Amino acid sequence: MTEDLVEEILESVNLHRSFNKNTPHLIINANEVLSSHQVEGLIMEPEELPDGVRAKLRVKKGVKIGSPVHLCFGLLPERGVQHIVMDIEIEDEAEVSFMAHCTFPNAVEVEHLMDARIEVGRQARYSYFERHWHSEEGMVKVVPVARIELDERARFSTEFELLKGRVGLIDMDYLTVCQAGSSAEMRARIFGRQDDVIKIREAAVLKGEGSRAALTTHIAVKNQARAEINNEIIAEAPYARGHVDCKEIIQDNGVARAVPVVEVRNPKAHVTHEAAIGSVDSKQLQTLMSRGLSEEEAVDLIIEGLLS
Repeated sequence: MTEDLVEEILESVNLHRSFNKNTPHLIINANEVLSSHQVEGLIMEPEELPDGVRAKLRVKKGVKIGSPVHLCFGLLPERGVQHIVMDIEIEDEAEVSFMAHCTFPNAVEVEHLMDARIEVGRQARYSYFERHWHSEEGMVKVVPVARIELDERARFSTEFELLKGRVGLIDMDYLTVCQAGSSAEMRARIFGRQDDVIKIREAAVLKGEGSRAALTTHIAVKNQARAEINNEIIAEAPYARGHVDCKEIIQDNGVARAVPVVEVRNPKAHVTHEAAIGSVDSKQLQTLMSRGLSEEEAVDLIIEGLLS
């Protein structure tokens, strides 16, 4: 039974043929840990909760995990709540990358809640790529909250992608605090349809000298979907550098709002921002339609290209 669930989850994210069970991984359905494997220097301690899983992940000092750590968080039933509590510690001079797949292929009414605390040690490197797979119908509520602390000269990057299926509701809240010489990159790419609602707040506080942050958000909304993006960088230290980039595409009756905020508290710091909201390029649209695509197919192809 457990093997069948593992196969179903992997198949829903197109990993059933390429997945190697000997790679470091953690696979969860609802509140059940289906499979896990850790390698030397990586410690994973999952604990099943009534409505989800609490997972402590730690990479020991100086350890460089050679292959990506695969995380699969799924909820296969049509209805339910999955609450993931992540406590991640990357010790000094360690390196790790995570590939996270969140899948809700049969969702009618599902909530996926995530609370993460992430600490990246001195001169450590951490990257996290998260791809969501949702059903074409029904409602998924995704509410991720993350608080990230970067020690001196740490490197942190995170990327969130949701391009296939209904978004439903996403309400994201990430905050990163950067010490001297550290850098943070936060990216999000989301395509909303029908009456989807997208809310994103990403913020970085540049507390240490020479710290850096880049916040990049690319969103598309069509039909009656709505998006509100709030990106903020606060530069408190000398030679801190930051940039906010927000691009939104709207079609039909979609509504998009972008609020880039930059605040500089030191005369030797420098932060820039740009925001753009518009429609797809009409020449590209006509070219694709002349090749046999419907207007809807052409619009979707253009948007997916811009978000990729």
